[in-house]
Amino acid sequence: MKIAFDAKRFFHNTSGLGNYSRDLVRILAQYFPENEYILLNKNKSERGSDILENSNVHFVPTSKGKMSRQFKMGKDAQKQNADIFHGLSGELPLKWDKKPIKKIVTIHDLIFERYPQYYSFFDRKIHFWKFRKAANSADKIIAISEQTKRDIIQFLKVPESKIEVIYQGCHKAFKEQQSEEFIQKTKEKYSLPEKFILNVGTIEERKNLLNVVKALKDTNIPLVVVGKKTKYFRKVEQFVQQHKISVQFLEGVSMDELAAIYKLADIFVYPSFFEGFGIPVIEALFSKTVVITSNTSCLPEAGGPDSVYVDPENHLDIQSKIKFLWDNESERKRRADKGFQFVQQFNDEPIANNLMNLYRKIIS
Repeated sequence: MKIAFDAKRFFHNTSGLGNYSRDLVRILAQYFPENEYILLNKNKSERGSDILENSNVHFVPTSKGKMSRQFKMGKDAQKQNADIFHGLSGELPLKWDKKPIKKIVTIHDLIFERYPQYYSFFDRKIHFWKFRKAANSADKIIAISEQTKRDIIQFLKVPESKIEVIYQGCHKAFKEQQSEEFIQKTKEKYSLPEKFILNVGTIEERKNLLNVVKALKDTNIPLVVVGKKTKYFRKVEQFVQQHKISVQFLEGVSMDELAAIYKLADIFVYPSFFEGFGIPVIEALFSKTVVITSNTSCLPEAGGPDSVYVDPENHLDIQSKIKFLWDNESERKRRADKGFQFVQQFNDEPIANNLMNLYRKIIS
């Protein structure tokens, strides 16, 4: 089987969609080496170069020109005699030749419909148009959670039978056991406290960091935050300075260092208002760190039965759950061990099998 991918995010996105794209191609190449995987894009980058070292993964430059991703990439896949074209980020090309090819699109979330206030009017319209177009022309849609599946049915008016839920995994660094020496080195490099809680993700309104710092007021519990800053950061910083809360903001952390920081943390707290899946939750569970997350959207799907759930709107609820775990080491350990068992379903092999089963089903 020959599978072509829209590899724009594979080569050019550092986080979410980029990680999803690279992980998906990596695990398929590893567990199903008999197939050929074609990465289509105008150009490649250093990102994912280790995956291109596989003899069954090839980069094919697409036709040049404006809008070539929309108008030429599909035909380029057909020229390569691909059996399947997989759009990895909610989009599919608009133009195709007569040559038969099956089309799959992964839709990660429809946050722009649920929380329109975080997007400009123009961005919302463009996103909606692209997603609906892709959903209509695809033979199958992959939703990355049951929550996203429900949103696709509701907002894009797609029949349920067309959608398959296939969860995503996380970067392999979080599943590896780094040496004690490396973990200690990371701790020293970033001057991390002896005991702390951790939050990971872009510092934006939807991720709700402000309610985490409000929850830590008058507690003396140190917080470490790893993530890119947006305008919203000012709001958080103001509250932190006003109430003298112990917070460390880190940027430019490597994947291996981040994996070590998760292991060093006593609690991972992630009270996001809404997520398509919530990869940081499974990163924490793979790191055997207990998770506090929201009781909304797909987060209970990622967190499983032994994470601790909060109302993201209520900083006092967040505070009481943090204090409960902070003061209770045996409960942290019990939940972390259970969470580690639960998260094994997000390992590479089961995900690769689910993807390949869908590809085979669509071809036959």
